[in-house]
Amino acid sequence: MNLILLHQEDFIGSRRVRLQGRRCNHAREVLNASNGRILQVGLLDGKTGSGTIVSVNEQSIDLDVLLEEEPPNPLPLTMILALPRPKVFKRVLQGLTAMGVKRIILLNSWRVDKSYWQSPALEPPAIREQLILGLEQSRDTILPSVERQPRFKPFVEDTLPTIAAGTCALVAHPLAGRPCPADITLPVTLAIGPEGGFTAYEIEKMTAAGLTPIHLGQRPLRVETAVPALIGRLLSPT
Repeated sequence: MNLILLHQEDFIGSRRVRLQGRRCNHAREVLNASNGRILQVGLLDGKTGSGTIVSVNEQSIDLDVLLEEEPPNPLPLTMILALPRPKVFKRVLQGLTAMGVKRIILLNSWRVDKSYWQSPALEPPAIREQLILGLEQSRDTILPSVERQPRFKPFVEDTLPTIAAGTCALVAHPLAGRPCPADITLPVTLAIGPEGGFTAYEIEKMTAAGLTPIHLGQRPLRVETAVPALIGRLLSPT
């Protein structure tokens, strides 16, 4: 936790906040909270700054906060992600959030197991938990949006062309198309398939919607490896 993320309900005064539960425990046990210590803090969907500890006990920590800095710039990228296995999904969601991706679209695919869409990992509280962890890691405060698109064909035919318009629109697929470009200056729309990749039909439909197939070489990668590798090549996180 590189940032203590604050919520409006934490405020007990105009600049005074009270931490309890997980954040309080982390500050005491990991950050060695003591009176006068300064912590990095940020208001959810707001500014970042510093918090000076003014009171510490077993149940809570009070801080005097000053929030004057803007959060890190978002990445100009829309991620379209074939829904991974639930355990992988949690890690990927945290990673995307930490890298600054602010729009994440979860897409169905022929190789996505139908049971994944019924996973508790897709419940709003579970998704929010992973987003919060990603923000805390990267000292960010702005929650990404996470959209679910369980019907492949209607999304690709009716919605994807609008999303892709005016962007560098790409679909990653092992050994398909051309090598992944680097240091793109345009906003990017990036689609990444499930383990095993999109089917030939799905690649054809995405190409018709305006996406260019790309690859990272001869080695097929797991989703959690391909995501940061592609983003790091296409865009430099800021």
